[in-house]
Amino acid sequence: MVVWDRSISTEMEIIDRWENGFGWFAHPDELGVRASHAIQGEDGVWVFDPLEAPGVHDRLAELGTVVGIAVQSNFHARDAASFAERYDIPVYLPVWMDRVAERIDAPTERFSAPPGESVDLGASGMMIRTIDPLTFWREAVVYKPTDGTFRFADMLFNGMQVGNERLACHFFHRFAPPREQFADFDPERILLGHGEGVFNDAAGALEYTLDNARRHLPRAALRQALPQLIGFVDALRG
Repeated sequence: MVVWDRSISTEMEIIDRWENGFGWFAHPDELGVRASHAIQGEDGVWVFDPLEAPGVHDRLAELGTVVGIAVQSNFHARDAASFAERYDIPVYLPVWMDRVAERIDAPTERFSAPPGESVDLGASGMMIRTIDPLTFWREAVVYKPTDGTFRFADMLFNGMQVGNERLACHFFHRFAPPREQFADFDPERILLGHGEGVFNDAAGALEYTLDNARRHLPRAALRQALPQLIGFVDALRG
């Protein structure tokens, strides 16, 4: 079983269903369990960190008109370019996300997203914020205030949890968990770039994981450090 399956997807698994969106796995059996999501915004449907999969565009059409594509991590270029071409719209990228810009052959809409400051994501009614606790790792989180939908790219994920975590924290982020940067968010659901999301007491799950991130470092080192290092090195190839 590979960490990141870069072959053409032959199946799609729908995950994280709710009234205003859904998620999907394009390669359900890969170790990295990359997830993509579609969320209804005020102006139409926005797609986050998309991967092509059989039938995904039919499902998107059922949700509404796709008006935006956004990438939340420098390592999530994925299939953003093919989605942009299909819907004839640009890919929204923070100005610091140069690695993705170099890897997609599609128009981009660049926007300023200073660390720790929420900015509007187009006309979607969603907010996007750069998380930059460590200088070598940045990602953007997206929050929709009207229904409490909160989406992470890499920092939190589903898999390799320790203790009573329902959300695993990436090993590198455990050294400086950015608790204060999420204090003004009250999530009803948390969506993830890797694995299925959390829909039951999402705010409590987030609080527990961040409050105990450092305390769980020794156990996380045994369970997470090596596979995440392998996944990171493999991601650099993509």
